[in-house]
Amino acid sequence: MKKNKKNKTATPSKPINPFIGLPSAGLGRRLGALIYDALVVIAVMLFSAALGAVVAILLEKMGLISTAGHVDMAAYLSHNIFYQLWIWFVFISFYVFFWTRGGQTIGMRAWRLRVQNEDGSPINKSQAVIRLATATCGLGNLFVPFNKPKHRSFQDHWAECEVVVLTKELNERVTIKGVKWY
Repeated sequence: MKKNKKNKTATPSKPINPFIGLPSAGLGRRLGALIYDALVVIAVMLFSAALGAVVAILLEKMGLISTAGHVDMAAYLSHNIFYQLWIWFVFISFYVFFWTRGGQTIGMRAWRLRVQNEDGSPINKSQAVIRLATATCGLGNLFVPFNKPKHRSFQDHWAECEVVVLTKELNERVTIKGVKWY
């Protein structure tokens, strides 16, 4: 009588995260991405401001708002809290959207940078907001050369994340929907 041997099949192991252990981004790359992103954010905010102005003009034509007491629509909008909140919402949403998806803004993609947690996972929305609030218009990056060996900026410390330099192959894996795991 033959004994039945149990087939031992190897259980598929979890794929190793290739985003762990990448080199930290230096000051030069960070500033390059910051300048690139500033141009994109300015364009997005100009479009949003124009859209907000068109909505305000339509509301005025329908008689729902009045610019009385103001020189023109621009003066009215510069004092309107809803318009200002709209502009800030667009600015914050730009960074939160990109950082929580693939971890890259458009400028970061061009410079092959990615913001992530130490385990290689994307940051969450609260981390993104903290990172943006503590970035002080990019001045937090001036902390990078003095923070050895991890080269973290002021905002990276506060948000408990890191900015790494990706290889060309890994940079191609990052999409707006996240990361392709193949």
